Parts: sequence; structure tokens; C-alpha cells
Amino acid sequence: MRLVIAAPHGRSGKTTITLGLIVALRQKGLVVQPFKKGPDFIDPSWLTLAAGRPCRNLDLYFLPPEKLKRHFSASCRGADLGLIEGAMGLYDGLDLEGSNSTAAVAATLQAPVLLVIDAVRMTRSAAAMVQGFQNFDRRVQIAGVILNQVARPRHEDMLRRSIEHYTGLPVLGALPKNKDFVIPDRHLGLVPAAENETLHAALTATGAAIGAAVDMEALLAIASQAPNLPPVAVTPLPPPRVRIGIFQDRAFTFYYPENLEALQAAGAMPVAVDSLAADRLPAIDALYIGGGFPEVFAARLEANAPLRQAVKDAIEAGMPVYAECGGLMYLARRLNYQGRWYAMSGALPFDVTMSSRPQGHGYTAMMVEAASPFWSQGDLIRGHEFHHSRVINLDRRAVRFLYRVQRGFGIDGRVDGIIYRHVLAGYNHVYAPAHPEWAANLVALAAGKEKLTAAAL
Repeated sequence: MRLVIAAPHGRSGKTTITLGLIVALRQKGLVVQPFKKGPDFIDPSWLTLAAGRPCRNLDLYFLPPEKLKRHFSASCRGADLGLIEGAMGLYDGLDLEGSNSTAAVAATLQAPVLLVIDAVRMTRSAAAMVQGFQNFDRRVQIAGVILNQVARPRHEDMLRRSIEHYTGLPVLGALPKNKDFVIPDRHLGLVPAAENETLHAALTATGAAIGAAVDMEALLAIASQAPNLPPVAVTPLPPPRVRIGIFQDRAFTFYYPENLEALQAAGAMPVAVDSLAADRLPAIDALYIGGGFPEVFAARLEANAPLRQAVKDAIEAGMPVYAECGGLMYLARRLNYQGRWYAMSGALPFDVTMSSRPQGHGYTAMMVEAASPFWSQGDLIRGHEFHHSRVINLDRRAVRFLYRVQRGFGIDGRVDGIIYRHVLAGYNHVYAPAHPEWAANLVALAAGKEKLTAAAL
């Protein structure tokens, strides 16, 4: 069984509805595998929490259709239902054809779609909207509607009767206006689930509301209409040959589970490191520092001087480090946030300052301009970025840049991927299934089979 939760536009309540459905379905005893369309770390953190299984990414910008289908099928192993939360509007994509839209993912997977309608200040017009989405692309099976932000019973009745009369689609339920269902925003999305446990009560409230408001049996009947996909064989993990430290705590939460699994499949044992509490690095061969919101925890990161010094010393001693966005910020000398400077590790020769406006947001394409153990020269790396920080006071004489930006912003709109000793640090987030060589190369570098020296640059 599988199902896509989509909407005509962003901010319609897709995440709220999806979270509530997952909680309600689990209360019925079902195992739900969550997915998120599009590059995202924050919504998936909540979907993971709700489902008790790691949320997976589905995006046709990163994976071709057949590989995406295999990834979906493998991820659903052991689950009763695959539930996919869309991104933006159903048909929104990078090009005129919507080639990487939520609709394209739904069509690729032959998955029925439930359309979430934000019903604020609307009655009969909702039917016209739904009918337009129904007829826009016949490859996409819109199978039902869930109403969100319904004002009162009379409002719901008019919406329900209009949609069902003019479109023939069932309205499976209606969620009333209720601020208890809202998880606070930060920058480009929700607050990460791991950051504030006091917000977790919103999941319980939303699950209870969805369970009461939505016809769950009708929803499961729609999900069961999807044809079976071919099973994917399980590949056993090799014995680990290196240990790679991973900053995993409240400050650093932006990791695709696929990336961590790719490292394991390449022969690495991930070792969690708490950047806020650990006073030293464990016995590791390399370090992976992902994204997150280090600026929010800047005072605590600064206070942990022993770990900051340990990271700097390890880099000077030649330890391989791969850092993305928040990781790049941690490797800086200083971080400016809300008018105050905080000391970071000082491993790389630049400072970072926060802006109220996004400095980079969306899909990226990075051309590898030089040979390195991380990528081969001439590779085109597809990724994404979303950051409010920017690099300043960079000593360009002490570093090199690995990427030439073809799409996106990176460091300055032209380059990204700072190389220093055995470090690669940039704003570009990589999705490992799109580039399997990423994990293999990092593990080989950690194992000492590849060397990168300042002289070689």
C-alpha cells in the first residue's frame, strides 16, 4: 500500500496532515514508512519521530525513475504502508514539464494522491480547484480530498457537498482550525524534532484529531489500489574497516539516513559525537559534520572549547573531514549571530555571519574542477543548499575550491567546496544514492588508501 499527500500550494497543511495520519495509522497497529519529496531535513525529522522509522527522500532530480522505484520498494521492507509527503504544490517542479514534481513522483510510483485543501475563505470554489488538479495530468490519480482549516460545520458541509458533486471524489475528512496542531517555523521549515521535545505533544494532538476526523478505512482502501512493485534484494553489510565520527546532537541534525547507510555499505562504522557535550573526539579515522542550526547553539558550542580544539588539532594532523553547511560553520574561526561573535573551531581561515534573508536556497549543480579523493575531476554533483549564513573574511591564499557553481550559490555564487588539507567543507548537501562514489571515496580516504596533501593542491 502507498499514498501521496499533496496540496495545491505550500503552507496548505501537508505536514500536519501527514504527521497526524502516521500517528493515527500506528494507533491502528500499522507500520508506516514515511517519505518526503524534495530535499528536506526538518519535515523528515518529524515524520521519523511520528513513524518510528527513518523518513526517506524521494526526488527525481537526484534519482532516475527506475532507481527511485527500487529505492522506494527497498525502504518499504517490513512496512504495511508507504506514506509520501509532497513538496510545494502538486505539479510544481524545476521546469515546464514538472519533471521532478510531487506529481511526477506519484506517477512514477503509480501511487494514489490525497489532495489537502486549505479551506480558509473558500466554499464552492474548492470544487473548481480540485477539478482543475484532477484534469491537469491524467497520469496522476487524485483519489480523494482532505480539508484543512475548516471554520465550522456549515462550512465543512458546503465544501464537502461541492467537491463530491462536481468532482466525484470523496472527501475523507476535515480538520478544524486549531493552533495546537502547529509546530513552530524557523527559516525555511519547521523547528527540527530533536531540538525541542516539548513540541512533541503536538504530534499526539494532531494524531487524535486526524483519527477522529478522517475516514481511515476509506484511506486504506485507496492506498491498497496501488499495484505491487518488484521486491528488491537485501545486500548484507560488509564488516567495517574504518570508524567515521558523525556530529549528531541538537545543533547538527541534517543527515539523510541514506547517507549514513551508504557509509556503512562502503565499510564504515558510524560513531556518534555530541558537539555540545563531548570533550574529545573518540577513536575515529574521519569526521562527517552535517548541517543543522549551530547558530542557535553557538554559545554552547563556544563553551565546549576542548572539543573545538580537538577538531582543529585532528585536522592539522591530517584527519579527513567532510562538512556540509552547518559543519562548514563549525570549522570557521568565528560565527556572528544576532549581533554577537562566538568562537568556533578555527580550523579553516574564515568567519561566518548570519543574515535575515536566505543566502542560498534550492537545488544545486556543482562541477568538480580539480582531482581529489572526494570526487573525480569533471564530475557534476547534484545537491541542494539552504542557508542564511555567508562566509566572510576568507583567506583565499590558504585554501582551494573544489566546485564551480553551475546552479545555486555556494560560497559566493561562483565557487563552493573549500579544500584544506584533508578537509572538504561547503554549503552543498549531497544525497548519497545519487552519487554512490561519495561514500566509497570518503571511506577509502579514511582508510588511508587515498591521500590529499596541501602540496598536492
